[in-house]
Amino acid sequence: MTPASHLFLITGASCGMGRAMAEQLLQPGHVLLCLSRKTDPELDALAKARGATLEQWSQDLADPVVASARVAAWLAQQDAQAFDSATLINNAGTVGRLGPLAQGDASDLSQSIRIGLEAPLLLTGAFLGATRPWRARRKVLNISSGLGRNAMASQAPYCAAKAGMDHFSRAVALEEAAMPNGARIVSLAPGVIDTDMQVQMRGTDASLFPDQGRFARLKADGQLTSPADAAARLLAYLAREDFGSTPVADVRDV
Repeated sequence: MTPASHLFLITGASCGMGRAMAEQLLQPGHVLLCLSRKTDPELDALAKARGATLEQWSQDLADPVVASARVAAWLAQQDAQAFDSATLINNAGTVGRLGPLAQGDASDLSQSIRIGLEAPLLLTGAFLGATRPWRARRKVLNISSGLGRNAMASQAPYCAAKAGMDHFSRAVALEEAAMPNGARIVSLAPGVIDTDMQVQMRGTDASLFPDQGRFARLKADGQLTSPADAAARLLAYLAREDFGSTPVADVRDV
């Protein structure tokens, strides 16, 4: 019997939770394509040691049209019969410069939306279109946030991107449910994680970010999940048999 082969595409895999997911997915029979601002030689070495296949791209997701076209072309070159499953994990995101929208820089605000919403939407479309004829079981995991469901001052672009991610996931779930071998899609909030994004929020002047003290207390009280633990919980959710039954969810949901 031919061993199972599983394909994973991950954005933002060079640091934090994205890197932790990539590291945990480097297993025999797994093929990973990672799109990040920079590549990671340690992941290459780990892939070789574990018998996994890894390809890393230094890809700027602030230009999502180029990124999605490159992904579509790469997928078109793959053997449609080679994989038992194919999964896209849209993990990359940015909070940009924290502060009131009225004080925001237009280019920074635009970049936040391109990376946080436009890129995952375009990559999802490219992935679903290119893998439509594949025999593989297909999934899309969008890493969302509680801030897509509960607004916070000085986080307008991030809140908007995550809310948009949630809602386009609902729309795509309806589309895929009507198609043969339709993909399953979930926009999943991962909880509060100790990442560089948290460092940025704790370090922002409280006059620009009224909730700064709240995030400082979360760190001080040990209430932040480590990237490795958060990654393990997300991948366990991804592996659930009922993945996709609820297109917008929280990893802490039972």
